[in-house]
Amino acid sequence: MPESSAANNGPVSRGGVARYPLFAVGAVLLGAFLANFDSRLTTVGLPDLRGAFSLTFDEGAWLSTAAIGSQILVAPAVAWLATAFGLRRVLGIPSLIYAAVSLVIPFIHHYPTLIVLSVLHGMLLGTFVPATLMIILRNLPIRWWVPAIAIYSIRVGFALDSSTSLVGLYVEHLGWQWLYWQGVVIAPLMGLMVYLGTPAEDVNHGCLKEADWGGMLLLGTAVAMIYAGLDQGNRLDWLNSGTVIALLSGGAALLVGFLINEALVSQPWAHFKILFSRNIGLTLVILLLYALSGLSNSSLVPNFLGTVTQLRPEQSGALLLIWGALPMLLLVPLSIFMLRHFDSRLAIVVGFTAFAAANFLGTQLTHDWARDDFIVIVMLQSVGQAFLVLPIVITALSNSDPTRATAYAAYIQVMRLGSAEIGVGLMGTWLRVREQINSAYLGPHVQSGDPDVVKVLQALVNHFTSHGSGLAQGRAISTLAAEVQREANVLAYIDAFWLCFYLAIAGLALTALLTRAPKGPLSPTPLKIGAAFRRLWPQPR
Repeated sequence: MPESSAANNGPVSRGGVARYPLFAVGAVLLGAFLANFDSRLTTVGLPDLRGAFSLTFDEGAWLSTAAIGSQILVAPAVAWLATAFGLRRVLGIPSLIYAAVSLVIPFIHHYPTLIVLSVLHGMLLGTFVPATLMIILRNLPIRWWVPAIAIYSIRVGFALDSSTSLVGLYVEHLGWQWLYWQGVVIAPLMGLMVYLGTPAEDVNHGCLKEADWGGMLLLGTAVAMIYAGLDQGNRLDWLNSGTVIALLSGGAALLVGFLINEALVSQPWAHFKILFSRNIGLTLVILLLYALSGLSNSSLVPNFLGTVTQLRPEQSGALLLIWGALPMLLLVPLSIFMLRHFDSRLAIVVGFTAFAAANFLGTQLTHDWARDDFIVIVMLQSVGQAFLVLPIVITALSNSDPTRATAYAAYIQVMRLGSAEIGVGLMGTWLRVREQINSAYLGPHVQSGDPDVVKVLQALVNHFTSHGSGLAQGRAISTLAAEVQREANVLAYIDAFWLCFYLAIAGLALTALLTRAPKGPLSPTPLKIGAAFRRLWPQPR
């Protein structure tokens, strides 16, 4: 029960809504953005981290896998942990440990120690996003839910669009160490916000007594192993690697074990029956399609600019920051207004339509495209980000059963992290395979003795002769081979844009299958347009 005195509880009351909800909103903002920025910075800045830590390509790949996989390991259980131990214990203490680990990592050059610290770093980071959603639902007044969930939601798109510029700023001006050290500053501040913005809670001993520890361990480990197998699959050539086979088969076996466990235990932590609810199952699949169709923004555009046009992250980052992140911030209030007064399914349709349009424009790609040619695509992706994540979350919450909140939270965290990271890994494989196929298609048209080939080679030889006639022929052949490979890469990216386009269309089709959510606190309030017009233009008597 709430207590009138705060003498023993700090500036918040015990249980219920905190006295200072703005601090809770601050904790949501810092926790959500820190988690997504740190994950994204590790990915975008991996080449710089490999150089800084003197890692081989393989060691760098495992460093990235360890950092993300450890987040997936703990994220599904965080909602239950927050219920059992309280948000202060789940977020406050880990934020301080996280800051300490972030401070130490740049000084470590012993690879096994680096991997261990990266796993610990990722596990702590994995608590932030799920726990911040719990802050919204448990400690904020209902009227604050939509704006706070909007902050929670746009972290994904904003981190994708601004992290490239941030990596360039850190690496070029402040030092690569700040890829980790930003957490030293932000994490303790987030912990303070959690203390001020959430009530003190006792440990829920009844919840602990009925804990399904086996289910939590099985699901987290299974999904983390599957992610590691998919993430390393492209590099290790999939089923030709015993490591990949072991990770995928082991993860699948543990997943089956989890399903059996949930069917047998008396108090299942995340029973899979929740997935058979029509709207719940559809929203999870729609969330997956959002992550996959949005890869054109998070992966294709920056990777094309890096691979084909040879731009550094700080050079391509300005495009995503100015035309992606900033418009998204301006569109969020419109998205909130739309959700307050219209069915959330309409907003999802707007988002997927923007994604489909952006991906269709990407299919017109040529090797001549420069950074500014992607402005319209990035802006459409910004619209999609602003009108997709928030309405998907609102739709899911509107259809969820409060008695199964921790079960749904587990699955949505698996989908949130797993779909995004696994999608990036699979897209890398798609680009590699399509590049190889397109190279095979182009090869027969570039044959020795062909008149057009001879003409192009002679022009290149004449160009290089002025730099040394002895090497001119070899340089001409290598230049032609590079141009053929460039075109194969361009065709691979066109194929990838087509794939993302069809995924966005699939998202629209599934959205059409969603039924209206039950009436609840998040239901829209219809606009009284007629009354507004009558107030503006009163009828004459």
